[in-house]
Amino acid sequence: MTTSTPKKIVVTGIGATTPLGGTFTASWEALLAKESGISTIEADWVEAYDLPVRFAGQIKVNPSEVLTRQETKRLDPSSQYALIAAREAWADAGSPDVVPERLLVDWATGIGGIWTLTDGMDTLREKGPRRVLPMTVPMLMANGPAAAVSMDLGARAGARTVLSACASSTESLVNAYEHLQLGHADIVVTGGSEAAIHPLPLAAFASMHALSTRADDPATASRPYDVTRDGFVLGEGAGALVLETEEHALARGARIYAEVLGGGVTSDAFHITAPDPEGTGAARAVIEALSSSDVEREQVVHINAHATSTPVGDVAEYHALLRVFGDHLPNIAISATKASTGHLLGGAGAIEAAFTVKALSSRTAPPTINTTQTDDEIDIDLVTEPRALPAEGEIVAISTSFGFGGHNAVIALRSWPQA
Repeated sequence: MTTSTPKKIVVTGIGATTPLGGTFTASWEALLAKESGISTIEADWVEAYDLPVRFAGQIKVNPSEVLTRQETKRLDPSSQYALIAAREAWADAGSPDVVPERLLVDWATGIGGIWTLTDGMDTLREKGPRRVLPMTVPMLMANGPAAAVSMDLGARAGARTVLSACASSTESLVNAYEHLQLGHADIVVTGGSEAAIHPLPLAAFASMHALSTRADDPATASRPYDVTRDGFVLGEGAGALVLETEEHALARGARIYAEVLGGGVTSDAFHITAPDPEGTGAARAVIEALSSSDVEREQVVHINAHATSTPVGDVAEYHALLRVFGDHLPNIAISATKASTGHLLGGAGAIEAAFTVKALSSRTAPPTINTTQTDDEIDIDLVTEPRALPAEGEIVAISTSFGFGGHNAVIALRSWPQA
């Protein structure tokens, strides 16, 4: 939903903490260097629970090194990661001077404070109700990351939370765009975080046969679109973007990375975990994202695909993209960055949108590692080495996210003239 005269919405700040690096810049450089953030989990609980999958994409930064003791003590890891990414994005945007009532936070997570929840349950069972910590509820609640970021930045226009599984933070980005179009704020800090490298999600996803079991070489386990792919690799971290109207950004002399053209959010109503194999709902989300502007489908030169490395999901996404782009699809440079980071669930969309913004501003599509033989059913131009995007003129890219429950979210972005 937009006003009758749409405003230009731009990205002015980027932040992230990922399995590739403690900051967005470090993550981007590692991505271009074709590094893998996937490694064996060394925690004692892996052996204690006899977990069938023992590797994941673990964040590089130790929160205790960049946050205060009080913050690490009173915030669940999902909120800690959110603070790290949001602070970087805010600083990258120039720490703008904005009226608190015109600053809004729209944040996402897929699972929320699971560490706090299970630790609290252990305390209750082993020591009784009087030993349960008073901060348990605010630490475990799914809106905790949004609340933490809003209080840290002093945002009073709202602290909103999206939970739509693996589409969560892309949906938050779409919301941020709409908040600005509707005049709810001058600046929106948006993103997503996840801290789900935990015994229960690992066991549960493994029970569903959703995770890769390629334990002999974890770094190559996530291989989107490859004929030998056998599931996704769980990841953790956070991504954040600062969005504002073009008018507001130019008035304060902000650096602009890219323009947000619009977003699409749809649902499959098909199955609680499986995507619609025809990709109908996902295709509608792409079309909605592009229909928000005057962009033609043939102008899209790059896609950061959801591409989790599951046998069913990758094919369904391909069918969705083929529905939208048809004969133009083989002309689009497609990157599948989960091969490097793992799947950050509710944080995935924000990080991948950040990578897409950087791809546009640097005119470079990041590589997809590990994929050596594309599935015969999939005919795409998969980027396997850093690739230059068209150097002249405006270029358009999209980032796609799809989640359990049939959630589909897509964000469309356009390059911005760089000084």
